[in-house]
Amino acid sequence: MSDTSSNGERIAKVLARAGIASRREAERLITEGRITIDGETITSPATKVLGTEDIRFDGSRVGEAGATRLWRYHKPAGLVTTHKDPQGRPTVFDSLPPELPRVLSVGRLDLTTEGLLLLTNDGGLSRVLELPSTGWKRRYRVRAYGRISQNRLDQLAEGVEVEGVAYGPMQAKLDKQQGGNCWITLSITEGKNREVRNVMRHLGLTVNRLIRTAYGPFQLGGMKEGRVEEVPGKILREQLGKKISEEIGL
Repeated sequence: MSDTSSNGERIAKVLARAGIASRREAERLITEGRITIDGETITSPATKVLGTEDIRFDGSRVGEAGATRLWRYHKPAGLVTTHKDPQGRPTVFDSLPPELPRVLSVGRLDLTTEGLLLLTNDGGLSRVLELPSTGWKRRYRVRAYGRISQNRLDQLAEGVEVEGVAYGPMQAKLDKQQGGNCWITLSITEGKNREVRNVMRHLGLTVNRLIRTAYGPFQLGGMKEGRVEEVPGKILREQLGKKISEEIGL
């Protein structure tokens, strides 16, 4: 059985590296009693393992962590970014090719948002790339009903507070006004829940299409909707840089 001494690795970290969940989600799975080690249910995220134990998640054996991998996925609208939806809606993970290993998303895109979603088999990488401190910008193309001036959009560079929530600086460019709709290119670094939609509504605009076109150095490009493409390992290491690569053990 595992121990809580200085030996070994914390079970949440092991689960994350095996692609079961992010470390935070893994801790939740542990406290819910869904993880067993050598047949015994554990409830403490402080539990450590040596790597020789029989670790199981909901009864299924957790395999050894493989090499860290990253995929670009063109998410269609109408899919939720969760492994299991209580409302029974179709999920991103149901739509992925069967040959992919178990993967996690880097952040989320809501039901009606489409575009680039990064997927990884390493919960440690997912956690690092989601942190605002990593400094990676998320870029969106926004179609919204209403009219707006570039001067008004420029004010977002100082950040904005909407209904008590403070959103960080944004870069916004008015691309064109087309009938009753406008097209805007927007870059953010935080990625708070429904951030783009909330800020646009604050400006008097109603978003009717939202497409994420880039996450850090990774671009949607001309990928067809629903397509998944792996980022080559060499490119992944180059783009992550030495600091992040060392942090996740890449």
